[in-house]
Amino acid sequence: MATYVFSDVHGHNKTLQRLLFEVSPLDEDQVWCLGDMIDRGPDPLGVISTVRSIPNVHVLMGNHEDLMLSYLDPQLRDSMSGLNWGINGGAPTWKQLDKLTPAEYDDVFAWAKALPLSGYVTVGGRMYILVHAGLRPYGFSARKCWSEASVEALLKSQDAEDVLWMREDFWGQSTGLLDQSGDGPIVIAGHTPVPYVEPLADVIDRPARDEDGRCQMLRVGACEATGGVADRWAIDCGAAGGAGWGRVLMLRLDDGQEFYAEVKEGE
Repeated sequence: MATYVFSDVHGHNKTLQRLLFEVSPLDEDQVWCLGDMIDRGPDPLGVISTVRSIPNVHVLMGNHEDLMLSYLDPQLRDSMSGLNWGINGGAPTWKQLDKLTPAEYDDVFAWAKALPLSGYVTVGGRMYILVHAGLRPYGFSARKCWSEASVEALLKSQDAEDVLWMREDFWGQSTGLLDQSGDGPIVIAGHTPVPYVEPLADVIDRPARDEDGRCQMLRVGACEATGGVADRWAIDCGAAGGAGWGRVLMLRLDDGQEFYAEVKEGE
């Protein structure tokens, strides 16, 4: 069984489908989507449908799903909800939602509202914490052994605003969760496109763009205090920017292999 992680497709359903065809995860594989399926691109509800069709998929909420719910949910909506969603690229999603039957609309709404904010998985003896944007360790620090209970306590301590929206405070400093031997959980996040992570990050493993100018994931924070292990991995490869700039990454945690699909014109 393999474990894959991707994030921030932003409405580019054809790109995601090409990537899934290339990777071809098996039914028993775990696939994690770290949110921001919707907005900006031409087929946001198509992305949701494709994601939901993946066997054994685990989906987290991103800030764009949160923006959508803040407008659609009467209990959350205020005078700024529509404006906030609109200026953040919500129009393509709203137009598609408006064409759904009441039953289809209710299904998408209920499914999105139930999405969790975080998750974790252990692969090859290494624990990975999965969030959309980032986290704050607060009183937690490196320890000899991280149990499921201690990771769950860490995630329970997080503020939803941080998990969905933070940038500088996460990418600019170590999480403090790895010890000097490099043991501890690595945090994987999307939200901030890698070209924007690059100037924010304290230490990066390579440039945010490859020799052909295409976005590539970054491993952040490897230093003496972390045993030379990067404690934060950035996987938003700029699909929100569209053709000529963005790609969608699917990362296989078992061996670190990176699979990319470039956003093409019209998709």
